[in-house]
Amino acid sequence: QVQLVESGGGLVQAGGSLRLSCAASGRTFSNYAMGWFRQAPGKEREFVAAISWGGSRIYYADSVKGRFTISRDNAKNMRYLQMNSLKPEDTAVYYCAARGSRYPTLYEYDYDYWGQGTQVTVSS
Repeated sequence: QVQLVESGGGLVQAGGSLRLSCAASGRTFSNYAMGWFRQAPGKEREFVAAISWGGSRIYYADSVKGRFTISRDNAKNMRYLQMNSLKPEDTAVYYCAARGSRYPTLYEYDYDYWGQGTQVTVSS
């Protein structure tokens, strides 16, 4: 079992930055691929970014490419999502997810463990 806890969300003006963190506990975290997803009000949850167990494979949604950076620190059991140049359309609840495989996918149904989410609100 893997437990995930997100933090770092908040209210920020458009153009600002936030860094989300995902703390993991439980099984050997370093063997898991990790992803970030988000869900805006009235919309389905969507893929944001994902990273393989060793960091060699990284994927981003087109909507965040060039603005968001995903990273991991296996020694600390932490994952991060650095979000720059934030836009009002980035407003959503952001979820950290872990996949019981070393390699990530873009699909939420491939992920086995989820955090409770952290709210990100970007004002215009």
